[in-house]
Amino acid sequence: MDGGGNAVHCHTLAAPGVRARVLTYGCVLQSLEVPDSDGTFGNVVIGLDTMEDYLTRSRYFGAVVGRYGNRIAGGSFTLDGREHRLPRNNGDASLHGGPGGFSNRVWSVESAGPATLTLTRVSEDGEEGYPGRLTARVTYTLAGGPEGAEIRIDYHAVTEAPTHVNLTNHSYFNLDGGPDVLDHELTLDAAHFLPVDEAQIPTGELAPTAGTPFDFTTPRTVGSRIHDGHPQVKSAGGYDHCMVFSSPAGELRPVGRLRGPRSGRTMEVLTTEPGVQFYSGNKLADHVWGPGSGLCLETQHFPDSPNRPEFPGTVLRPGEEYRSTTVYRFTAEATAGEQTRGEDTEWR
Repeated sequence: MDGGGNAVHCHTLAAPGVRARVLTYGCVLQSLEVPDSDGTFGNVVIGLDTMEDYLTRSRYFGAVVGRYGNRIAGGSFTLDGREHRLPRNNGDASLHGGPGGFSNRVWSVESAGPATLTLTRVSEDGEEGYPGRLTARVTYTLAGGPEGAEIRIDYHAVTEAPTHVNLTNHSYFNLDGGPDVLDHELTLDAAHFLPVDEAQIPTGELAPTAGTPFDFTTPRTVGSRIHDGHPQVKSAGGYDHCMVFSSPAGELRPVGRLRGPRSGRTMEVLTTEPGVQFYSGNKLADHVWGPGSGLCLETQHFPDSPNRPEFPGTVLRPGEEYRSTTVYRFTAEATAGEQTRGEDTEWR
């Protein structure tokens, strides 16, 4: 159960070459298993063992965050001439929808099958300061085929009043199961990134990645330049920045690739979003895992867009639909696996 006494269920999904466990609490992707080059299945995301762990130790492990993923400066924004104040849970900023955001709520199961699960919840007008009664839906779908095994995440939302929406999944990936991911090879189709101030709020500048540690347009290991002394990396203790994709948003297209050198696993990222928050797990030191033990590739719109008219808009109005899709596709030198029956069990 969650902190409010609501039952939390764990759904097991499976398709050829991929298995996953999803919690109704926060839409958490608790585990995601794919084969390595020897065909041995292993978990490639950081998950916690008990509900108590998620309530007391979680740093959004595997959760869907919202109503607005990432930071909003000053914990406020003005929409249609009206100021809306949000909880400030990250210094002076509101982070990931606030302490009572989507990641800390129990979702309802709309439909479930062996390889797919749709979860939904209604966020009432004024919840965590956000205007408009919002109905959100998240669908996880597993699939396997010649191009590899994948997990697809589809987000959908409608509102009864104008509001801001920016949903993403906060999974920490570690493709090898080792102590850190600094040796993982990362490629991102991002010629620009968003510099941030000391509070991790974008300055509004769109900076080129060329000639900086943020240039992953060609494959580089995560740790290759993390200690180069670049002021943006140094102030964040690593990477915690929005990378701006070079290709236009709206269509599902490949935007990045992560490779684990020891397991032989490769993860390709496809999304409809304009950017990705690349977080190298800098603040995991107080948990079972140390800094850099997993990295996040949170596909999304830009941080603080509600206060930055020059950024791609995140306003959702009545009669409109919010839609976003991200796919994480896995391959290895050899693939293996058999589909198993999905299960629904109450989670401890």
